[in-house]
Amino acid sequence: MSHLKELNLYIYILGGPTFIAGTQLDNAILIHMPRLHTFTFYIASKHGSVDPDVRISNVDILSTCKNIQYRQVACMVDYFFCKRMICRVFSLPVKFHRLEDIGNNIPNIVFATVTHLKLWDKDPFKYEFFIRLTQAFPFLKDLSIKIIQPPFWKSRERHLYEKDWCSIVQYPYLVSLNITCTHIHYVEHFLNDTKTHLPRLTELKVNYVNLEIVTNNFTRAETRRNCAKIKQFISEQSMIYPKDVYDYFLSL
Repeated sequence: MSHLKELNLYIYILGGPTFIAGTQLDNAILIHMPRLHTFTFYIASKHGSVDPDVRISNVDILSTCKNIQYRQVACMVDYFFCKRMICRVFSLPVKFHRLEDIGNNIPNIVFATVTHLKLWDKDPFKYEFFIRLTQAFPFLKDLSIKIIQPPFWKSRERHLYEKDWCSIVQYPYLVSLNITCTHIHYVEHFLNDTKTHLPRLTELKVNYVNLEIVTNNFTRAETRRNCAKIKQFISEQSMIYPKDVYDYFLSL
């Protein structure tokens, strides 16, 4: 591989090193490829046993990348619970189409090539997160969300439930949405057209009971618009859907 001139590298490591340092990229890859002039990479390391007293930051990781002879480098470090973390190091601009396990810690970067995204976090996603999400990932086609907590789960915050939305969140290219493993709040967030606009949505994966509640047994006007073009409806329950479902999802 010493003659290689271009390399695209996407790696997701489970239970490996706590984080990927720039010196590791130098010693493991770049030093063996003297003719390499284009190195595009996205390396994520998911670790389940982290010393809670040692908190690695973005600055710590970027400081190891000073000698790397290629494009600008960025990183994202997320801590989940006390001993779990995900560290991501990647070249800019990002050239890959799929990212996963992205949480609230979205950097001020535009991921223009990313069309498939999986969201997960221990902390709830609030309105301002979805605004930042559409700005950072403007061309999303496939979105999957796994979150069990609503944005305002504390009793003292419940009055903020309806006040949280200031404008409609736009997903102009989204065709597939998976909200099966989410709190019912997010089903409301995405299907209610006073909160979210999904003009191209054709595939929906959702908990059937949550869908019944949010659509008011498939009669609610505010959720009809975002469901109008859905051609494939996927639920975890195996059942024969009533006529009301087909009357509501006219494109099924």
